[in-house]
Amino acid sequence: METTSRVGAQGAAGTADGVSGARRTVEGYLRATFPWYGLDDAFTGPRWLMQVGTAADGTVQHGSTGHGEEPSIRPDASGAEKERFAAVVTVVASPVRHSGDGTGVLDATTVSSAAWLAGSALLQSTWPAQLDHTLRDDWLDQQTETAFELADDLEGSAWSVLSLPVDGVPTPFHYRESEFGWVLAGSTGPTDPAGGGGVHIGAYGRGMSAYGLGFSVIEDINSYVPQ
Repeated sequence: METTSRVGAQGAAGTADGVSGARRTVEGYLRATFPWYGLDDAFTGPRWLMQVGTAADGTVQHGSTGHGEEPSIRPDASGAEKERFAAVVTVVASPVRHSGDGTGVLDATTVSSAAWLAGSALLQSTWPAQLDHTLRDDWLDQQTETAFELADDLEGSAWSVLSLPVDGVPTPFHYRESEFGWVLAGSTGPTDPAGGGGVHIGAYGRGMSAYGLGFSVIEDINSYVPQ
């Protein structure tokens, strides 16, 4: 699963100047050569941008869009269970390929890539309120390694199959729940065994049931920018 750098912010609230920060963030999304996915029109709540990830040559490889209430960096004990959000991760399906600078080889992106990105991001958004700040890094390292192992074993017992609509077409997803929330991952469009073509979709959330969700192409990513 490919490691990429991040461009943008954890929602508009993560910037000093709010709306103008979100408008700068959208520029990363506009550089992508693949379509972005979000929740379909059945969801009528707030929508917001999160972040994009790039390869070493600056090519946009994946990104996330948020829906509902933006999760706080560290939810307090009284508010953690009240947050209701779902984030959708779009990952371009890419085969094994040489890096843009010619110095190495980039791994293929697969459904496991989407599962890994969604699983690790869920941990970043929902780490336990009772956890001492000094222990946070150790906890995240341990849980992130577990999320990585789970993402590499999508046929394992930790995952079930959930069918959800993507652009109106029933699509199978790998799905799992934990004490922190839920994670799912699947593919849309044609993909070959090496990873090329189409995109992979990951999603994670808490407080919102995954069973009633649907996904669709975002026609205008600017609709996620506060006006």
